[in-house]
Amino acid sequence: MNDLDWDDEQDFADVDRGFIGRLEPCVIRDAEGRVVWDNDAYGFLEEECPPTANPSLWRQSRLVARQGLYEVVPGIYQVRGLDISHVTFVEGERGVLVIDPLISSEVAGAALALYRAHRGPRPVTAVLYSHSHLDHFGGVRGVVDDAEVAAGRVPVIAPAGFLAHAVSENVFTGPAMVRRAGYMYGTALPKGPAGQIGCGLGQTTSTGSVGLIAPTLDVTETGQEEVIDGVRMVFQLTPGTEAPAEMNFHFPELRALCVAENACHTLHNVLTLRGALVRDPSAWARYLTETLRLFGDSSEVVFASHHWPTWGQERAVRFLEEQRDAYAYLHDQSVRLINAGLTGAEIAEELRFPPALERAWHARGYYGTLSHNAKAVYQRYMGWFDGNPAHLWQHPPVAAARRYVEFMGGADAVVAKARKAYEAGDLRWVAEVVNHVVFAEPGHDGARALQAEAFERLGRAAESGPWRNFYLTGAAELRGPVAGTPAHPAPDVLAALTAEQIFQSMAVRLNGPRAGDRRLLLRWEIGSAPVGDEPAPAPEIWSLLLSNGALTPMPGDAPRGELPHATLYLTRSTLNAVLSGASTFLDEITAGTVTLDGDPEALLTFGTLLDKPDRHFPIVTP
Repeated sequence: MNDLDWDDEQDFADVDRGFIGRLEPCVIRDAEGRVVWDNDAYGFLEEECPPTANPSLWRQSRLVARQGLYEVVPGIYQVRGLDISHVTFVEGERGVLVIDPLISSEVAGAALALYRAHRGPRPVTAVLYSHSHLDHFGGVRGVVDDAEVAAGRVPVIAPAGFLAHAVSENVFTGPAMVRRAGYMYGTALPKGPAGQIGCGLGQTTSTGSVGLIAPTLDVTETGQEEVIDGVRMVFQLTPGTEAPAEMNFHFPELRALCVAENACHTLHNVLTLRGALVRDPSAWARYLTETLRLFGDSSEVVFASHHWPTWGQERAVRFLEEQRDAYAYLHDQSVRLINAGLTGAEIAEELRFPPALERAWHARGYYGTLSHNAKAVYQRYMGWFDGNPAHLWQHPPVAAARRYVEFMGGADAVVAKARKAYEAGDLRWVAEVVNHVVFAEPGHDGARALQAEAFERLGRAAESGPWRNFYLTGAAELRGPVAGTPAHPAPDVLAALTAEQIFQSMAVRLNGPRAGDRRLLLRWEIGSAPVGDEPAPAPEIWSLLLSNGALTPMPGDAPRGELPHATLYLTRSTLNAVLSGASTFLDEITAGTVTLDGDPEALLTFGTLLDKPDRHFPIVTP
């Protein structure tokens, strides 16, 4: 960090360039008055960096916390600082195209209102989703309504595969991912110099109403061109980079390039700390090479849906090249060290960027880090096992912890030795060794206090926003209960799931040991209400077979003529209401919106066999 050029003010000039006006106060509420976004809470970042924060992360957070309406080039405007992501407005002949309408409708609506206050009441003439992550589509109903889209007046454009990935990425392990996301973004931490100061990619996530309007126009190939409201766009598909469905797009007449989330002012995640499938940094680098080939010579500005633009062709090309080289280096050097016999943890300890990338502010580990990304590359190719048979059949955490503590002379002795390590500044060792005491004897107050102190010091020194938030939230959990992030899926997202995805999500909730000796067959007829004078479409029929502790969804009736124990007749909207927690099957049967033929006990039994995910499960304690 000593090699960083602290006198370099280019980022501060860029983040303020094109400023038009801000939202004052920058506090956004939902219809019930609940605060869903408060950017004013980060006013403390204008002060000098305190000892409780890493100076580099403090600098990044100061930049990211800037909010307001900004001109990228004449005709392209961004509202920044109203969510973890930014929304972009591209002016057409009649109205405005909206790119990536944030997480929730309240903040997206406020961003559109801020734009219109300065640029006039232009109608929305198109919506573009650059990729399949929630912070780039969830606020769509704040800028357009379903009727406008259904009538064909407002196209919704997205990369091929968007819908499937947008609704499925977090379906199976969603509760666990959301719980860990609470740590990653520090949602339970107070905002302040000793608490949550941002997450590197943005400040935090808005908590308003999430929606999804399905795309009406897919981008299916690189080079595809579309002209919407007089605005010509050339698209580049980049699947499997930062998201499984993602695209960059170029505005030739404006010489402007949107790179979605493929190039930001931070090293991004190859594997997010909340959990996800491992991304492919090699493909990421190859697509950025293609981006440079396609658009490098014809772009005077590069902007994304996070952070601030880069102006000037030479600077823009250098920025993209350095971003490309960062992901290529991360991948290729990790693989080289894998083939030299190093494990993920050993690679993470050894890997360093070459000097030019080490000095590049935009390649710093504010969100992703070389350390956990290198481990992700190892995981992608080699899996969880490092080849050492001593790690093939280890005890689980609590059982191992009790043995370690006994070997080391008991809990009090371990804590006493760890206190000396703490005073010597060996915080990583304190965190590792005291963790055994916490898991062996969760009620040991001295161990919990020492571990919390170690986590706090590690967090305050961290350059990565998520690392800081994980450490500080872990410390908070050791000192008292920490509520998780609400994990209920938004009704709009549930409505976009296929029936098969819904039944597969039930399958991963089935308590196999309790269900192991049961055989149960449920038949579902899922219909839709008629639209206007059109007759209702034929119902979708599914059979759910429970056997040997496994739940198997099958389209149509069960094979070999097996008769169901019960058949449920219902509409998809009723099923969505039950799944979202707004209703129950019993309520709907009583109301007559669900008809059940056969044995009612079959449905009751099935319900008792599905576990309810724990949204507040402990993370730093057993």
